[in-house]
Amino acid sequence: MKYKHIFFDLDHTLWDFETNSQHTIRELYDSHALESRGIPSYEAFLKSYEVHNERLWDRYRKGFINRNDLRYKRFSLTFLDFKLADEKLSKAFSEQFLELLPTKTALFPYTVEVLDYLSGKGYPMHLITNGFEATQLLKMKHAGIGHYFTHVITSETAGSLKPYREIFDYAMVKAGTNAQESVMIGDALELDIVGAQTVGMDQVYFNPQVPALDITPTYTIKCLSELKTIL
Repeated sequence: MKYKHIFFDLDHTLWDFETNSQHTIRELYDSHALESRGIPSYEAFLKSYEVHNERLWDRYRKGFINRNDLRYKRFSLTFLDFKLADEKLSKAFSEQFLELLPTKTALFPYTVEVLDYLSGKGYPMHLITNGFEATQLLKMKHAGIGHYFTHVITSETAGSLKPYREIFDYAMVKAGTNAQESVMIGDALELDIVGAQTVGMDQVYFNPQVPALDITPTYTIKCLSELKTIL
């Protein structure tokens, strides 16, 4: 067995962030009756939110803003796009989003089947995630996948974010392993793949859509079921 420890990313790799996020925003759009507040459609609101969310996550990863800025600004800026400067509404919306999102349970196809397969093979599995600790643990609990993982390494506990080597070094120390015996599986080229390459760890790029152009991962898969051919 070439690898002795497997590290997974959570969001966009196992837990279907897009689907779960969209369902949550749809629910809140309806419960807050946002159409009556002048936001023409859920689709328009979602499109605006996704632009702000992506930009602010990028700023957060680079250390320009803190966690609270990210959590609140993505919604307050979205509301401002529709001429709604309502701080109370955007704060409530943000808090309810964070409460509701982790209870959603959509996973990528074959997630449970592959985790069962790897577990049956005796692989210790761990998570390395830039998500917030409490939120990530809740997602795993509700989706019923928490029991598969020995260590859950979040950016909060590691004091570092992917792609920086510190979070990968921290994860390997926690798991009691080294880069040569480990493999990282994730969807984000700049975070998961480059980060793992930095510490000399093999990588599996889970790529349903975006081709790897300037970076060469150890393996590339389009479906999680393909992991059975590698591991």
